[in-house]
Amino acid sequence: MEYRELTSTEYGDIDSRILYEDNHIIVINKKAGEITQGDKTGDEPLGDTLKAFIAQRDAKPGKVFLGIPHRIDRPVSGIAMFAKTSKALERLNAMFRDGEIHKFYWALVGREPVPSEGELEDMIYRVEKQNKSYICKAGQRRADAKLARLRYRVTGRTDRYFLVEVQLLTGRHHQIRCQLAGIGCPIKGDLKYGAPRSNPDGGISLHARRITFIHPVRKEEITIEAPVPSSWKGIDSILLNGGTRQDTSNK
Repeated sequence: MEYRELTSTEYGDIDSRILYEDNHIIVINKKAGEITQGDKTGDEPLGDTLKAFIAQRDAKPGKVFLGIPHRIDRPVSGIAMFAKTSKALERLNAMFRDGEIHKFYWALVGREPVPSEGELEDMIYRVEKQNKSYICKAGQRRADAKLARLRYRVTGRTDRYFLVEVQLLTGRHHQIRCQLAGIGCPIKGDLKYGAPRSNPDGGISLHARRITFIHPVRKEEITIEAPVPSSWKGIDSILLNGGTRQDTSNK
């Protein structure tokens, strides 16, 4: 199978965003707006671009295997993991399903959650036509609703936004976006879930920041972190320690 040849700019961009790679796994810092696999838009998915990159870099004459054990939403940035072998894919799929891979996200919200640290537990359901998830109201019962759980804590603030670290305990459709909106804290730029305005890049201020897991083949503990996009303007270094600063982002 032949893959398109990446331009030097594309090649360098992919190479600079690889966070971790070995014979079994490759992890890349996904940009907001990229899709991990093909959809109805017809845009080239990140998985296909990575296949072309690996084929070009390693001079592979045949088909490049790349499996997708988990997906993150198109407007979300951060850690995207791919399996380079079928063995790794099978094991990673089971690990994600069984909650053995610990995922942490950073979100910017315009209103401080109350309390500032806690756990959210909701029954949520997806409406396919809207590509949106909803929380079941009190007393509402739906056969398609699924339990959604996460932990969160406020780790810092600017004069307009609060930085919230979220640990996913389940993996439901639009879970973080839906549950934070459910407590009156929609994510910056997320018009679908109630944010007042969009972000300039069309993404939302939700970033898959850190992932911790036992390597599916080597059985070593692995922790990977993804730097936040430049549009976050230093929030990772300043606000992680609970500091404050004057906000200079677009208002």
